Amino acid sequence: MKDVLLQVNNAHVHYGGVKALDGASVSLDEGEVVALMGPNGAGKSTILKAIFGLAPLESGEVRWHGAAIKPVPHEIVARGISFVPQGRRVFPGLSVQENLEVGGFVVKDKTERARRIAEVMEFFPVLKHKRNRSAGMLSGGEQQMLAIARGMITEPKVLLLDEPSLGLAPKIVKEVFAKIKEVSDRHKTAIMVVEHNLVSLLSIASRAYVLDKGRVVAEGESKKIVESGVLEKVFLGKI
Repeated sequence: MKDVLLQVNNAHVHYGGVKALDGASVSLDEGEVVALMGPNGAGKSTILKAIFGLAPLESGEVRWHGAAIKPVPHEIVARGISFVPQGRRVFPGLSVQENLEVGGFVVKDKTERARRIAEVMEFFPVLKHKRNRSAGMLSGGEQQMLAIARGMITEPKVLLLDEPSLGLAPKIVKEVFAKIKEVSDRHKTAIMVVEHNLVSLLSIASRAYVLDKGRVVAEGESKKIVESGVLEKVFLGKI
């Protein structure tokens, strides 16, 4: 039986007077890829931010290996959870190498940090080839791969990805999602993905949650979610 790594239970988050999450619950098991889907404003990104401590819970809880925790970003990183936010957010004035070194700031041993950087560069050959180039000179797809690579430096057990295909051409989207699947398969990393490109997302996700207005309105195997027709209802405002 798989170990349930991460759970969000009955989460409530408000931004001012707006309910971003209204009792949402999700979980992530060891080594699986889980999709969070739904229209804009459904609360998908807020779930990732709540896990990482960037969107304080008004009520509800986050559990790690079954134990309730208070999400604080640097403590979450130390536990083995990495967050790649929307918009890539690389440091454009720093080189690829320097961006990766920033990602490894929690790895105090310089030899170990260098080993991990070398390993992710082997995993993303384009980054190895352009290691001394400024991140701001990379293409959108390369920047996204750099953002994911930077998140992998801590060798996380869980990777949270927010809209990894945002602004990318279809061919590049396919490459990025292939790499995401490879991260999961090769490193047994559990991955939770927020994404609007449902075709690409459902091709790699084993399970999915559908959110609407801060609540989970459907969950289950990706294929069954698609067959149920719930996505059409949510996006057409019929739920």
